[in-house]
Amino acid sequence: MDLVLDYADYYIFTPYIYPAIWPEDDPFRQIISLLTVTNLGALVIYFLFGTLSYYFIFDHNLMKHPQFLENQVPREIKFAVQSMPWISIPTVALFFAEVRGYSRLYDNIEDSPYGWFGVVFSMISFLFFTDMCIYWIHRFLHHKLIYKKFHKPHHVWKVASPFASHAFHPVDGFLQSLPYHIYPFLFPLHKVAYLGLYIFVNIWTVSIHDGDYRVPQFLRHVINGSAHHTDHHLYFDYNYGQYFTLWDKIGGSYKIPSSFEGKGPHDYLRKLKECALNRASNGYENEMQENRKNK
Repeated sequence: MDLVLDYADYYIFTPYIYPAIWPEDDPFRQIISLLTVTNLGALVIYFLFGTLSYYFIFDHNLMKHPQFLENQVPREIKFAVQSMPWISIPTVALFFAEVRGYSRLYDNIEDSPYGWFGVVFSMISFLFFTDMCIYWIHRFLHHKLIYKKFHKPHHVWKVASPFASHAFHPVDGFLQSLPYHIYPFLFPLHKVAYLGLYIFVNIWTVSIHDGDYRVPQFLRHVINGSAHHTDHHLYFDYNYGQYFTLWDKIGGSYKIPSSFEGKGPHDYLRKLKECALNRASNGYENEMQENRKNK
C-alpha cells in the first residue's frame, strides 16, 4: 500500500492538501492518508466493477426470481457503503504496519529470494493460502453462535447481484479479508504483485455474485465460481471456498452447483415461465370451449 500512498503524496496530498511543514513520513499523517486512500479505493473498485458486471454480465432476468428481494440492488449498495468505512479501520492498521516496514513486502525483483520464479510462485501461493484461510474463516462464521450476528446479513441476498459482493457486516467483511493482509507479513511478496492481487481479489468477489454460471467444462469442479457461490447463498452449508473447490472437498462441504444439473435459478425461472404459458394456453382453450357451448 505504500506505493499507492507515495503516489497520492506526490500528486495530491503534499502539493494540495497538507501543509508543507507536515512531513510525509509522520505516522498520524500516514494514518489519515491511508484511511482516505483505502475508503476511496474501495468505493471506486466496488462501483466500477460492480457496475460493469451489473450492466454487461449479470442476467437481469434473475431479478424476477421469487427470492430476489424488492429494491434489493439499492439495499445491497447501501449496506456495502455503510460497512466499508468500518472495515477500513482495522484494515488501515495493517496497511500502516506495512508502510512502516513491518511486512515482508519488497520493491525490486532482485529482492525476491528466487527472482522472477519467486514472484510468480508467491502469487500462486497467495491464492492457495488465502483460499484455505477464507474457507475456515467462512465456515467459522456459519457457526450458530455467531452466524446470526455477523454473517446472516450477507445471506439475506439469496439470489445476489454483483453489488452484494461487498455487502457484509463489518466484522464479517474484515475477517474474510484478513488472510489477504496477513500473507505479506508471513511470506515475501512483491509490492506491485500485492497491489495487483488486492484488486484481483475484489474483482473476483464481484464475479462470484454476478449470476453468470458459465465455466469451462474441465474447470467446473475445480474453480469456485458464481454457480458454486450461488448455491452457498441458497443452501447455506455448501461451497464455502473463495477461488477453488479444494477445501470444500477436503472439508466435506462441496456441492455440485444446482445450475450444472438443470436445477439452478435460471432453470427455476424457465419453469415458472413455462407454467405461466401453460396456464394461459389452458385458460384460452377453456374460454374457446365455453364460447362454442354458448353458440
